[in-house]
This record gives sequence, structure tokens and C-alpha cells, in this order.
Amino acid sequence: MKTLILAAGYATRLYPLTKHWPKPLLVVKEKPIINYIIEKVDILDKNNEIIVITNEKFFDQFSYWAEKTQIKTKLTVISDKTSSAEDRLGAIGDINFALNKQSIDDDLLVIGGDNLFAFDLNAFIKTIRQEKLAAAVGLYDIKDPAMVRHYGVVSIDNKNKIIDFQEKPDKSTSTLISMCIYYFAKENIKLIKKYINSKDSHDTSGDYIKWLSKELDVCGYTFDGTWYDIGDIITFYHASVAFNG
Repeated sequence: MKTLILAAGYATRLYPLTKHWPKPLLVVKEKPIINYIIEKVDILDKNNEIIVITNEKFFDQFSYWAEKTQIKTKLTVISDKTSSAEDRLGAIGDINFALNKQSIDDDLLVIGGDNLFAFDLNAFIKTIRQEKLAAAVGLYDIKDPAMVRHYGVVSIDNKNKIIDFQEKPDKSTSTLISMCIYYFAKENIKLIKKYINSKDSHDTSGDYIKWLSKELDVCGYTFDGTWYDIGDIITFYHASVAFNG
């Protein structure tokens, strides 16, 4: 298995904090956000590489960070060659870019580089392997129906299979939201290219999950614990004070 951390966004909603500095390298409790992620990935069984995909604007910052980061898993930083928010590839475009550039032919765990969470990933991976899942999505119950309009909202059946996905709906009977934590079995990675070739826009990973759930069984795994989606300055400052990961 390989892990791909998505860190090629430009985080314009966090300006001026991220005008010259990437969001995943913002510091929470004396540690960059991305460090909380890689420390949890570093202890996963059979994970042989962590790949961080960023852009040209922030490539040097991530390269310097990687040189100073000490983990047992191989750590690789690549650039998607974009230089502004206007020419970004989007989440699925970046996954496809990394698959091609690194010739990835393994099971793939994908994590958004701005995910800040306190729970570990071992149970998630163990469930996937035990049940031999084709694809899985990390879910989080926000519990508040008024908040669903900010997220991709998922409905699952009694076997945890995703049966509906709505991107930022005005209202929903479900309060399960899709985190940017995905698992794709090796034999299904080729479907990403199929999706890329069939769509004009590849920005939102939610659109891909909705499409993929019609191609094969995609299961949801609900995490329990502290999680922050660092999307704006208010959330970042709240996490800076309250997070204990």
C-alpha cells in the first residue's frame, strides 16, 4: 500500500496566512498539520511509501520540510506543475497525476493534507483488509443538520455501502459527511482514469465518489473522535487552541 497526501491547493480562504505558505504546513500546537497525518500513516502495516503532492508555488517549502522530517516510511514530495488556483488540477486530477508520475500499482490510501484528526487509522485499514473492500471513504457524523450545507453528505445502508452522495445540500436526512480520507484497492485504481476521461471537471473528490459508487460497492467507515476540516481562519484558530492530537 502507498499513501498519497493531497497538498496542492492554494487555500485562498485562509489568506493572508496561506498567501506565501501552504495550509498543511501551518502549525497547530507547535507541529505542522501534515505531521499529525504522517505520524498516523507511518505506523500503518504494509504501507511502503508516503507521497505528498503539492504545486510549484509550495514545492520548495514541502521539500525542505521533508528533509527535516524523520519517519521510518519512505517520504516523497512531487509537484503537479501548477502555479496558481486558476490552473489547479483539483483533487482527482492530482490523484491521477500522482498515479501516472509515480507509476503507482498498489492499494492506495488518499488523505487530504488539511485533515486534522486525533483518531488513528489502523482500524480503518484493518476493516478494509478483513472485508476485502474495493473502495472505502472515511465518514464523520457532524450531528447538526444545519451544518450539512458545508460538506459532501453521504447516506449508507445497513451494510455501510454508500447509496447516496450530495455535495453541499441545503438539507439532508443524513448528517454523515465525507472526510478527505479514501482507500482504493489496486485493481480499481484504473477507474480514476476512466472518470477523468469522462468528465470536464475533476476538482471535487465527492463527485468522483458519487460516480464510483455506481461502478462498484463503495463502503463508508465512520470515524469517532476529534476532527477539524481546516477550511477557514476561524476553524484554524479554533483548532490551534482546542486540538489535542
